[in-house]
Amino acid sequence: MIVLAFVLSAILLLITAAHVYWGIGGIWPGRDGASCARAVVGFRGVDAMPSSFACFAVAACLCLVTLWPLALEGVFATPFDHAGLAATAVMIGLAVLARGILGFTPWWRRLAPEQPFARLDRRFYSPLCLLIAAGFLVLAFSAFPV
Repeated sequence: MIVLAFVLSAILLLITAAHVYWGIGGIWPGRDGASCARAVVGFRGVDAMPSSFACFAVAACLCLVTLWPLALEGVFATPFDHAGLAATAVMIGLAVLARGILGFTPWWRRLAPEQPFARLDRRFYSPLCLLIAAGFLVLAFSAFPV
């Protein structure tokens, strides 16, 4: 399970880095702020990226989530007990699972129809959420005693 924890943390670290990049004004994968927002935010009528504060807030949350699989596998010391780490990993997994499933619903498509976000969401973002959720749930349930 240690390999899964490292792979999961590496993927989450890349996503965290992307949010930091956007927070400092990065525009990839767009050509400007508006095209970047249409690619990574996707909400109806979006024409600008979220504020730096919002990007950094998401990055801070993702940073904590990035450490969770490693803490669960005992890679570093943590003040939390193992059962608490596992229970929290289940909650993280369920939250990310919900986001992954939402990406395939008509409700979400009405909420976030901008292109290329809608296409990228169905092809990459939502499936990646489902894989991340699966990783968290596998790690969490393998941590509970049988």
